[in-house]
Order: sequence, then C-alpha cells, then structure tokens
Amino acid sequence: MQSSELRSLLQTALPGASVDVASPDDVHFRAIIVADAFAGKSTLERHRMVYAALGERMGGEVHALSLRTLTPGEAAQTGNA
Repeated sequence: MQSSELRSLLQTALPGASVDVASPDDVHFRAIIVADAFAGKSTLERHRMVYAALGERMGGEVHALSLRTLTPGEAAQTGNA
C-alpha cells in the first residue's frame, strides 16, 4: 500500500482530519493524525479508531503503523498543527 492510499483511507474515516503519512517501504508506516474526533478520547481509543478505519489491512498490507493522534489544540501546543 502506498502512503497516499493510507492517507486517503484515514481522511475518509476521519472527515476533516489532517493526516501526514510516511513509509520507507510501503508496509511500515508512520502517521500523524490531527482530528476533532479525538477530543475527549484516550490514546487507546484514538488508536482503535484508526485501526477500525484500516480493518483487515492491519497486519497485511500495513505490517506496522506508528501513530501520533492529536486534537487540533494538542497539535498547536506541540507544533504539529
């Protein structure tokens, strides 16, 4: 899977989200996702939202995924806005 395809899947699942995806080999990915949908949710809940969006692709097309999930306010504080 290409980074652009993963980005598109995540943006569809999390409307209005800012999604930055990088991969050195198209199976190991790093994603920074900034979304209003993460407000009031724990890190585990946020990651489950992302994994649900990817479904069966996790463990297959997406072998590994490093996530950073932030609300817009958190992103502004950390400079990831």
